[in-house]
Amino acid sequence: MTVSRLRNYLDRIRPNFEPGGKLQAFHSLYDGMATFLYTPRERSAASGGVQIHDAMDSKRTMIIVVLALMPCFLMGMYNTGYQHWLAAGATEFPFWSLMLYGFLTILPRVAVAYVVGLGIEFAVAQWRREEIQEGFLVTGILVPMICPAETPLWMMAVAVAFSVVFVKEVFGGTGYNVLNVALVARAFLFFAYPASMSGDRVWVATGRPFGFGPAVPDGFSCATPLGQIAIQTEPSAAIEGIGGGSVSLWQAFLGLIPGSFGETSTLCVLIGGVILVAAGIASWRIIVAVVAGALAMGAIAHAAATPVYPAAWLSPADQLLYGGLAFAAVFMATDPVTAARTTTGKWIYGFMIGAVAVIIRVYNNGYPEGAMLAVLLANCFAPLIDWCVVRTNIRRRLNRVKSA
Repeated sequence: MTVSRLRNYLDRIRPNFEPGGKLQAFHSLYDGMATFLYTPRERSAASGGVQIHDAMDSKRTMIIVVLALMPCFLMGMYNTGYQHWLAAGATEFPFWSLMLYGFLTILPRVAVAYVVGLGIEFAVAQWRREEIQEGFLVTGILVPMICPAETPLWMMAVAVAFSVVFVKEVFGGTGYNVLNVALVARAFLFFAYPASMSGDRVWVATGRPFGFGPAVPDGFSCATPLGQIAIQTEPSAAIEGIGGGSVSLWQAFLGLIPGSFGETSTLCVLIGGVILVAAGIASWRIIVAVVAGALAMGAIAHAAATPVYPAAWLSPADQLLYGGLAFAAVFMATDPVTAARTTTGKWIYGFMIGAVAVIIRVYNNGYPEGAMLAVLLANCFAPLIDWCVVRTNIRRRLNRVKSA
């Protein structure tokens, strides 16, 4: 079916989904699919008055964000296979086999996230008689990327349902949520099912999806670099990879380390960040502020490092290479819905995330990663930060008028 024929077919069946049509109960489903494939026929100018449009609508924004996530997603596929092959004791690492293994491992998680999340959004949109928003296009791929690669499917479904309903829909849907939807799903999993979201047994995929991949010895486990650092007894201790070899900073930068599916590669995060900033979607101020906050707090912690808090031995730059801090700075902190919106507020908001993330991972040995909680905490403070900035500007202008 050609593009024009598909468009004509959609237009021809449209009356069936309008009020009074035999399929009116599925109007939101039809509208969501039709507007995803094509620009709507309706024009705002038809309602009267002059209209000015930006070419970057919400649908294009979401698609660009998904494209920006692709380097991290593809690296996650490779690294999932690479860590599995290492765990199996392999000496050869065929590229396409590693990619296929990673794809087969993550595909069911992505499918579950989209089916559950979009299913809820379609149902709510139909109940409210509203249009379906495109926000879950990003959330549906983000949730599997910030979780262990073998997160049980039923857990993924429960977490997505909880987050979409109680963090997004009860507040009014896309654009009204106070907290980042994907991060709340991750937080729900962490606090509800900690055994599947932390420890040494969840960060390397050991299964054989659809019977593919070499077998891994029973009882295999491997801690993430941050997990190893949290129990070190001396600052010079090396971070061990699978097989006993040490992990270099270059491997950490590339992302060849155990961790959540899509968060390990700082290089791929940088590529995605460049795409988002160039497209005008992500605020470079927030990203720079997060990095500045992490470096500043990392330097303070490093200067006062003691054996009681081993993570303080990390250099400030190393804080950005391990864990999900870099990923959070680019893809989570910059969420335009939940982030601060004033220029000054973005600097404060970003700096807060970077500093708090390092504080949590350094001074809480039982929780070696702090980026998730730092972003969620900053989400709560973002409206207050903007309010304070606006009030300060108002007072400054009133004082200027009084003194004139």
